Order: sequence, then structure tokens, then C-alpha cells
Amino acid sequence: MEATIFTFPTSKPPPFSSSQTLTLKSPFKNPRSIPTIPHSPPLHRKPPPATTIRAAISRTKKELTVDTVKHQLQDCHLLAGIKYKGFTVKQFQDLRKSLPVTTKLIVAKNTLVFKAVEGTQWEALKPCMKGMNVWLFVHSEEIPAALKPYRMFQKERKLEENDFTGAVFEGKYYAPEEFKALESMPTRAEVYAKLLWSLKGPATAVVATLQAPARDLVLLLKAYVKKLEESDAQQL
Repeated sequence: MEATIFTFPTSKPPPFSSSQTLTLKSPFKNPRSIPTIPHSPPLHRKPPPATTIRAAISRTKKELTVDTVKHQLQDCHLLAGIKYKGFTVKQFQDLRKSLPVTTKLIVAKNTLVFKAVEGTQWEALKPCMKGMNVWLFVHSEEIPAALKPYRMFQKERKLEENDFTGAVFEGKYYAPEEFKALESMPTRAEVYAKLLWSLKGPATAVVATLQAPARDLVLLLKAYVKKLEESDAQQL
């Protein structure tokens, strides 16, 4: 019986010869360039634009100004505008110091002031809402005494161009040329003296006094009471 010998190819690679060159083929065009997986940037919320922030601040300031004006209108007897253009910061500060405690000075845009007075008796002030104004709020019945400090300040600083632009008193609008009527109003003491004189005088004088506005009569009586109190104090 004959034996047949089978030969199988060996799994060992043929010996490497120094004369042979080993070449590795890369699937990429540039073997040195290895593609990287792009990383998505972290998700961050974009901050609001600066214009939006400024608009919000501006809106808040406007609302605050309107509220301030409305607050000053409470128990206000006269509201007047003064031409503000040309004022220096020091002049404005000195003017504030010269005013009585019952008078307040506020710088505000015409549009904001009108928004605050719209629908009220102070809306009559609209004709003077032109240019730059500073607003005088008088919380006293002594109107001449409240206006006098600015007249003195205006004269001392030679601010002829910075005159009153208008005012509203008891629902009536007073133009700049009508301010003499406000500045020459009688004081409470003068009104009371007039009433006292009319009570001692003829009946026609009494009737004329009683026909005066009710507010004037009240002021007159208050002045008379005050005068009597001062007389009693002097006697003591």
C-alpha cells in the first residue's frame, strides 16, 4: 500500500528581505492629515443687547419722573415753568437753596410733565411746554412770596432770558406777560385787613367783600385771626 504525502502551505509569511520595500497604503489622501470629529461649542444664552438694557433703564426713569411730578401736584397751589436753557449746574443749585421749603424745583421733559398733568386742571399749562423748562411747584397760598426769590435771583445773576414761560393757578393759565397779576396778589394779612376795614366801613364795602371768591374770604378770616393772636401776644 502506497502512502500519499499531502503538503499544505505554511501560514508563516516568507522571510523579509532587505531588498524589499514595505509600503502601507492609507485610505486618506494625505496620510499625515487625520480627520478629527468636530466639537460643537457649549450652549450659552446670549446676553440681551445693550440697546435693550438702555431702553429698559430709560423707561424706568421716565416712569419715576412722571410719578414724582404727580406727587408734587398734591396740595400744589401754583405750577410754573422757567426757561432752563443756559443754566449752569451751580446756578441751579444756588436757585434751589434760595427757595422756601414750600417750593420745589424739578427738571423734567415737557412730554413727561404733560403726561403727569393730562386730564387735570394743570393741563392748562400746555402752551408753555416748549423748549427746556424747569418746573416750580408752590405748596403755599402765599404766591407772591413764592415767586419773589426767583425774581431776585434772576435780577442778581442777570438772567433776563430765563424768564417764566407760564403758570397755572386755580385752573387758569397765566402767560409770561400776566405774571404781574400773580406777583402783586395781596398776602393773607392784607386780605384780612381789607375784610376788617370793610366790616367797619359802609354797608356797600361789606357787600363788595362778601361778593369776593369764597377762597379770598377764608384767607381774609385767617389773616384776621392771626392778627388778633399777634396783638394778644404783644400785650402779654
